[in-house]
Amino acid sequence: MVSLLPNLSSPISRLRLLWRPSIHLTFKATSKLQLHNKAVKPQLFKSFSAYCSTSASNVQTQNQILGENENLVVLGIETSCDDTAAAVVNSNGEILSQVISSQAELLARYGGVAPKMAEEAHALVIDQVVQEALDKANLTEKDLTAVAVTIGPGLSLCLRIGVRKARSVAGSHNLPLVGVHHMEAHTLVARLVDRELQFPFMALLVSGGHNLLILARDLGDYIQLGTTIDDAIGEAYDKTAKWLGLDLRKSGGPAVEELAQEGDAKSVKFKVPMKQHKDCNFSYAGLKTQVRLAIEAKRINAEISLASASDEERQARADIAASFQRVAVLHLEEKCERAIEWGLNIEPSINHLVVSGGVASNKYVRARLDEVVKRKGLKLVCPPPSLCTDNGVMVAWTGLEHFRLGRFDPPPPANEPEDAVLDLRPRWPLGEEYAEGKSEARSMRTARMHPSLTSLIKASIKQESQSAI
Repeated sequence: MVSLLPNLSSPISRLRLLWRPSIHLTFKATSKLQLHNKAVKPQLFKSFSAYCSTSASNVQTQNQILGENENLVVLGIETSCDDTAAAVVNSNGEILSQVISSQAELLARYGGVAPKMAEEAHALVIDQVVQEALDKANLTEKDLTAVAVTIGPGLSLCLRIGVRKARSVAGSHNLPLVGVHHMEAHTLVARLVDRELQFPFMALLVSGGHNLLILARDLGDYIQLGTTIDDAIGEAYDKTAKWLGLDLRKSGGPAVEELAQEGDAKSVKFKVPMKQHKDCNFSYAGLKTQVRLAIEAKRINAEISLASASDEERQARADIAASFQRVAVLHLEEKCERAIEWGLNIEPSINHLVVSGGVASNKYVRARLDEVVKRKGLKLVCPPPSLCTDNGVMVAWTGLEHFRLGRFDPPPPANEPEDAVLDLRPRWPLGEEYAEGKSEARSMRTARMHPSLTSLIKASIKQESQSAI
C-alpha cells in the first residue's frame, strides 16, 4: 500500500473477512455543492514519480504538468475505527459528496468499539458507501483522478477493509493510490474549510483515541509537541457517559456535554491532571478514576437510564458531568497554552490554532480554547462538526494535497488476491517529538511501531535528491 519509502514499511499479517448479515447499521448520506465540469483523469503516474520533493521549483514543475486549473477529483475512504465513510472532493475545494455509515448501535450495545464487530460492520457496507459517494457526486470511477485511503493509525481489522476496497477501485480503473495518515487528515481538513490557512500553524487533535499537539511546518512536516501518555480525552468522555448511564447512541462526548449544561461544574472537586509536569503531554487515566470513584460515592446505578432517574439522582449525574468536563477541558487549555508558547519560539510567524477531531465538535471545548488563542493573539480554526468526526472528506482532501506533490503509489494490480499483504500502520506517529516535550512513559515508547510520517517523507525527499545528483 502507499509507501512513501517502501523499505521502511512493516509487513502486516493476513486476515480474511467474516461476514455477519444480522448486524443492523444506521446509514446516512449527505452531499453538497454541484459538480460543474467532470474531471478528465490525467495519465501522469510516471511523470509524477520523479517529483517527490516539496521544493518551490518542483512544485512549480508539477503545476506546469497538471495545469494550474486542472480539476482533480479524489475519492476518499475512511475505516480507521467505528464509522465507514467515503467522499469525493475536487481540487477547487468542493465537497461533491459525503457518505457515512454509523456504528452507533454497536457502540451502544458494547459500550464502546468492539474491533471484530466493527470490522464486520465495515465489511457489510463498504461497497454501498463508496458507490453512494460516487452516485451523489454524479460520477463514475472513470471520472476520478486518484483514490485516497486511511492506512493508519487506527484498528488494523478496520483499516484493512478500507484499504482493500481502495485498492480494488484503484486497480480496476488504473488509478493512482494515496495512503493517508488519519491524524494528518484531521489537521489538513481545516485547510479545506479555511483556504487562507497557510503553514506554519498549530494544531490540537482530540478524539476518542488521540490527544495530539503539533506544529505543522509544511505539508508532511510536523513537530509533535505533546501527546497522551495513557488515555485520550474522548475515551474519558465515553467512559464517563457509560458510568453515568447515558445514551451512547449519540456517543459519549455529546451525551456528557448535554447533561453537563444542567450541572454545577464546581460541585465535585476533581484534580487537574499533570499539574506538576511542565510539558505538553496529556493524561486522562487518573481523571477517569476520579470520576468512577465519585459515581460510586453517589451510589449512581448506570443500569437505570437517565430518563428513569429521580430528580435528585439526575442532578447528581449532571454535577459530575459538568465537573468532569470543566477539569478535562482545563487540562487541554493548560497544555495548549504552553504548546503555543513553544510553537511561537520555533516559528514566530504562527497565527492560527487548528482544533479538530471528534471532541472538537464540543461547543464547550471550542469556547474555552477560543479564549486561550485570543490571549496568545492567535485565531482559532475549527472545521464544522460534520468534518471533525471521522469522515471521507478529510481523507480525500489530504490525498489531494499530497497527490499535487507527487506523493502517491501507481495503480495496484487489477486482480489482486484477497490475502495480499497490505501496508497498514495501526500505530503510526505523525511527527517527530520536540526535545523539550519528550516523555519516558512506556506507553509512548512502545507505540512507535512505524517511523513517523514526517521522517518517512524527509527520508524520501533526501533519497530523491541523492538519486538526482
